[in-house]
Amino acid sequence: MFKVSHNTTGFTFIELVATMAIAGILVAIAIPSLNSTLTSNRISCYANDFVSALNFARSEAVRRGIQVTVSHNGALTHWESGWTVFVDINEDEVYNPADTLCSTSAIGAPTEDCLLRIYPSLANGYTLTTGNSSYKKAAAYKSTGISYVVVGDTFRLCNGTDISTSRAIVIDGVGRAHISLPGTAASCP
Repeated sequence: MFKVSHNTTGFTFIELVATMAIAGILVAIAIPSLNSTLTSNRISCYANDFVSALNFARSEAVRRGIQVTVSHNGALTHWESGWTVFVDINEDEVYNPADTLCSTSAIGAPTEDCLLRIYPSLANGYTLTTGNSSYKKAAAYKSTGISYVVVGDTFRLCNGTDISTSRAIVIDGVGRAHISLPGTAASCP
């Protein structure tokens, strides 16, 4: 007659517990690394946004033939509240929110400040600071694309006091900006 086979498939309870224990250990090892990667990526994203804003302001100043300014949206000297790029008619490095229509004269010259872009604030715990008093308020570009400030500066983008994931945004004497890793002498607030 026919033989009945009793092959069973599946996992035993001990195999299941051992697999879950190994998976738990691997997850516990991966989580800190993942947090570090996320922080580093967020810092890089913020640094790229800031350099992008500076480069955009510089190119718009040349294209429009007038001063374009990047100013912080916050108080004091910290830029973590975000920043605004605008055509600065009166060259006071302050954007007037009432001037949003970008009005021009009959010959096409701007007659009021003109908002170009607004960048959002950084997440809690992140800071963007500068050491040069000339850049504490704003970075302005002449119609030639050269910065009004002839002295370069370095902005520090940090997450708390962790220097290992921080970035330095360096602006040279003519206003070109680039991102670099901070040196050993760098510090975060």
